[in-house]
Amino acid sequence: MALWTMILRKMANNKWLQLNLWFGLTVCVALFSSMPLYSEAILQQTLLKELQQVQSQSAVYPGFVRVSTTVSSSTKDKETSEALVRADRFVQTIPDRAGLAAMSFYQQRFTQKMKVYGADASDQEKQSQKTAGSFKSLSGMEKRLRLIDGRMPVDRTDGVFEALVTQKFLFATKRGLGEELVAESPEGDRSRFRVIPVGIIETDPAGDPYLPYLTTEAEDGFIIPFEQFEREFTKGGKTRLTDLEWRFALNYEQLNVDNIDQFIAANTDIRRYFRGRLGVEEINIPAIETVGSYRGKQAKLDVLMLSLYSPVMLMLAFYLYMAANLIIERQKTEISVLRSRGASRLQIMMAYALESLFLGLSALAVGPFLGISFTKVLGASSGFLEFVQRSALEVSLTSTAYKIAAIAVGVAIVLILIPAFLATRTSIVGHKQQMARLTKMSFWHKTGLDVILVCLAVYLLYNFNKRQEDLKRLALDADALQLDPLLFLMPALFALGGGLLVLRVYPWFIRLIYWAGRRWWSPALYNTLVQISRSSGQYLTIKVFLIMTVATGLFSANAARTINDNMESKIQYAVGADMALTMRWKSDAPPPMSSGSTQQPQTETGIAETRRIQYTEPPFQPIQELVGVEAVARVFKKEAVRFSAGSNGTTGKTVLFGIDTLDFGKTAWMKNGLLEYPINSYLNLIAPNPKAVLISRSLADAAAIKPGDPIRVSWDGLDQAQFTVYGIIDYWPGWNPLPASGDAKDGQAAESHLIVGHLGTIQNRLAVEPYEVWLKLNDGVSSQVIYDQLAEKKVPVAGLRDAIQELILSKNDPFRLAINGVMTLGFVISMLISFFGFLLFWVLTLSGRTLQYGVLRAMGIPFRQIIGMLVSEQLFTSGAAVIIGVFIGNLVSEMFVPLFEMSFSTAEQVPPFEITYQLSDYVQLYSIVGVMLTIGLLILGYRLSRTRIAQALKLGEE
Repeated sequence: MALWTMILRKMANNKWLQLNLWFGLTVCVALFSSMPLYSEAILQQTLLKELQQVQSQSAVYPGFVRVSTTVSSSTKDKETSEALVRADRFVQTIPDRAGLAAMSFYQQRFTQKMKVYGADASDQEKQSQKTAGSFKSLSGMEKRLRLIDGRMPVDRTDGVFEALVTQKFLFATKRGLGEELVAESPEGDRSRFRVIPVGIIETDPAGDPYLPYLTTEAEDGFIIPFEQFEREFTKGGKTRLTDLEWRFALNYEQLNVDNIDQFIAANTDIRRYFRGRLGVEEINIPAIETVGSYRGKQAKLDVLMLSLYSPVMLMLAFYLYMAANLIIERQKTEISVLRSRGASRLQIMMAYALESLFLGLSALAVGPFLGISFTKVLGASSGFLEFVQRSALEVSLTSTAYKIAAIAVGVAIVLILIPAFLATRTSIVGHKQQMARLTKMSFWHKTGLDVILVCLAVYLLYNFNKRQEDLKRLALDADALQLDPLLFLMPALFALGGGLLVLRVYPWFIRLIYWAGRRWWSPALYNTLVQISRSSGQYLTIKVFLIMTVATGLFSANAARTINDNMESKIQYAVGADMALTMRWKSDAPPPMSSGSTQQPQTETGIAETRRIQYTEPPFQPIQELVGVEAVARVFKKEAVRFSAGSNGTTGKTVLFGIDTLDFGKTAWMKNGLLEYPINSYLNLIAPNPKAVLISRSLADAAAIKPGDPIRVSWDGLDQAQFTVYGIIDYWPGWNPLPASGDAKDGQAAESHLIVGHLGTIQNRLAVEPYEVWLKLNDGVSSQVIYDQLAEKKVPVAGLRDAIQELILSKNDPFRLAINGVMTLGFVISMLISFFGFLLFWVLTLSGRTLQYGVLRAMGIPFRQIIGMLVSEQLFTSGAAVIIGVFIGNLVSEMFVPLFEMSFSTAEQVPPFEITYQLSDYVQLYSIVGVMLTIGLLILGYRLSRTRIAQALKLGEE
């Protein structure tokens, strides 16, 4: 009890310090708990959205499960009967296997097809009648079918089957409702069954919204009561059973990221069970492809978030260590006195461990709920420091979040106890000696940790760049390289190592300033320079902390801007404009041949005739008249066009673009800086000459040609057309200049070539073939407006790429949301922690130097000069740290932001990955730091003004 009393009194005496420490622990818990909360919530949301898209695109309920199998056994035996019972029993376990509740279920059974004719049919009619149908059973048919005439059948035991039929089938039998029919088995015994159609049915859409029964799927047959079918055919064996079918509508909204593996395993179990067991099986689970794509996504997203959080976590760990160290520094005298009076190190550590445990449990009680708020911030981000009104993530605390939070608290407590452990090794005499040695070298510099961290980061960066070059050279996908999460931790480690390395030489820089102006410095500045140069270790913690804050803040801002800009540029460049559509062209192409006739028509000489297809161009005016469209351009694109050029007659394949220069210049999207001159300059260059073309640099190098040289082009047996090279380009909207994946030869991927010419010339001298139509929309015009007009004008659209919609999908991608959200959250938390850390350090420093300021005031130095000393001290410590942080932040961005290129498909990264800087981010950072320093100075000045000289001097006497 006495120990708890001592701990509580000590915490009460240092309540503001303890509050700062608790704040750091709470933020730490919130960060760690938000990782599993976000990854699960965002993947759950996107999974449900994609499943709903399955329903809208294919008109199938996302939870639909269909199991169908034939019955290969031609005779009814005990083994087949037992197999049917086991199959029914297995099917009933499907919902439990999938982990989803069954919203609806029905099953069907089918007999073999039989010849159907009227009971009063003559021999001639029997001979000519071709109608065939089977007996069918449908569980729960009363609620799934809609009677349009007649009544529901009853189960009769007199050998007559009452049945439901479709209008089409009844018409085929040439009989009316209530007239007896005969179903004759094709088996050798020619069994005959008496059937009376008593009702005509059609699909009832309102009968079961989840799993409607469609009468159009099997119109030829008799639906009889399920119990009668089981008795007469399944168990009675009166005719051959040929097909079985079970259908489920499972509640897909219960599907979450945690039971994806269970759902996939259920799909595997179903297929394995029915494979060859009764006959030929057919399993249809439309959601399996979508669900399967999420397998392992949560683990990848967790790794990505851990990597992105690592700079903030490192800074948070530094904050906790700094706060704990400041607390211990104030209590070192107390600790050394306890040691001198016989207290063991274990007893002292036990007291601090209980104190830290109390703070940790308090943080664990609050942190996860703060983590929910962090998660919602992540879900609302659409860019760096940008938020939108989208449906909020449904977040709920899980055991995983609490486990991770508890681990984080445990590690944080260990980190907090390190300063206390080091302090317990010092006696009262050693403590006084340490207080007198203010110029001793810090642990970081003594061990050379700064050099080690910088070298490690540079080494890993070198390995990354080397592997990245291999990916581009071989045109491999980014997935071919296993990402090391440490690569994303390197920026933080480099920032820490770089900051420590600069601070190693910074005291010498201060001494140089002191030495250069020692004759002219004012007393206030003189005192400041002496204080900083002699006590550099005292300021090391706050300077490193500020450097880490500014550097990681800039890195987060630049990384987020770069990723967003490159992803959006990639989509816009690939499409070429806001929208690119293709229309259906009429042609004289022969219809597709059936599988039975694969021979080409031959001439009299026996040689297959090859004839070019002639196309008819659809009207272009309806596209030009679309409301909300700023510009329209026709763009002809042809792959694998043959070219011949150069003095050596170099030949090869290239991509051919045909454009109208004026329309193309108004419509196409092109990123600045990709070409040597603006794209319109190239268009103006070729506009006067119909035979002028632009070629890619890869083609110019391969064929050794230059502007002014001729080049010949043809395809599919056409006569070659000659053009003149007017310019050489590296990029062009809609063209990928990177080597094509899969075409690598001898370790080197084949290069891609391009020729850009006039559309009219290509059509006149070569051929008229289908082209794309590119659209540039007016600002604020939505894609749906264009879609509605295309449908209204009945434009025969065959294909469409919409850059606007692709950008929206890209912004809603879980991984991009995580990047933007974590970067934004990291930036805000960095600034917040920096502010608290700054105030904490300087308030404690001021409290520790109360005697010094009292003596200076007693010596007659006015308060204004004391404030000047404080301001100059801030500029040479905090101000210098901010400047160093900006320098290191920019350096870290230049070196490590390209790491995020690995998040893109390397073979499709066009335009090339480019680091993006935005002035507003720097303005925000400088504003926040400026406000922080100003508030800190005001608080410190206020506390200094309240200090009384007599009290300060009396404190010195004590």
